[in-house]
Amino acid sequence: MNEASRAQAASDEEQELLPQLVAHLREHRTRLRQEWATRIHDAHLLEAMSPQEMELETTSVYDNYVEVLETGSVEALQHYARDLSERIIPRGVETQEVVGIVLLLRDALARSLFKKYQQDFALLNRVLDAYEPAANRIANTVAVSFVDERERVIRQQQDAIRELSTPVLPVRERLLILPIVGVLDTERARQLTEQLLIGIRTHRAKVVVIDITGAPDVDEAVANHLVRTVDASRLMGASVIITGLSPEIAQTLVTIGVDLSKMNTIGDLQGGLEEAERLIGYTMRRQDGLVE
Repeated sequence: MNEASRAQAASDEEQELLPQLVAHLREHRTRLRQEWATRIHDAHLLEAMSPQEMELETTSVYDNYVEVLETGSVEALQHYARDLSERIIPRGVETQEVVGIVLLLRDALARSLFKKYQQDFALLNRVLDAYEPAANRIANTVAVSFVDERERVIRQQQDAIRELSTPVLPVRERLLILPIVGVLDTERARQLTEQLLIGIRTHRAKVVVIDITGAPDVDEAVANHLVRTVDASRLMGASVIITGLSPEIAQTLVTIGVDLSKMNTIGDLQGGLEEAERLIGYTMRRQDGLVE
């Protein structure tokens, strides 16, 4: 028998044996799932879940696992793995925990098959030869799906953090304010420019006030990036006013030779907003001591 014939024979035998395996795993579903859940508990995995959640999730994973063994299709399992990941990743569940529970299930079911067929070692070997490749494929599918979903969630969280760290806030019609708090490094300065230009286009802004009162320091690269941000905003049709320059940052700008002629700077945020309102045509008048 040549290699191709042996491979075909092995495939045919797998197709004959898998229905028997699936029938056995479904017949003893409750007991096997409980044994698996106990092993998960003993291994201190998924401790972020309540007992009720654990029962629900282990039942779903078990049923999906057996279905994939029966059909050979991993699409349903991939979909479930993504849904499971969405629920448990925010709780801090790590990739190794998810892989760990799937491997525990694989081993628990293999032990059950061993007990069932241990009186016939030749048949047992054929059963395990049919089971193990399918089980390993399932474990790999779950791991990859979880990692993909985790990376997606991380990217989503990073995007949200970037938006929170550089919020572009509309103050009046055609007037935006961008308060900067914390360390302003080169990467964050780049993100700042992106957010600002999007905000200018979205709100059709004519004036932007960038307040850096909360920025402790800037280096030469960041300072030059601020200048480029001002230039890019001007090309988008918006004037930029920078407020809140500390003495240290002002000295840095002078020392590194930033072209200050391109920057409209005002001492504090209140003054910057008043200048911005003047530029877009808002008038300030007093009545009974109040500013309107």
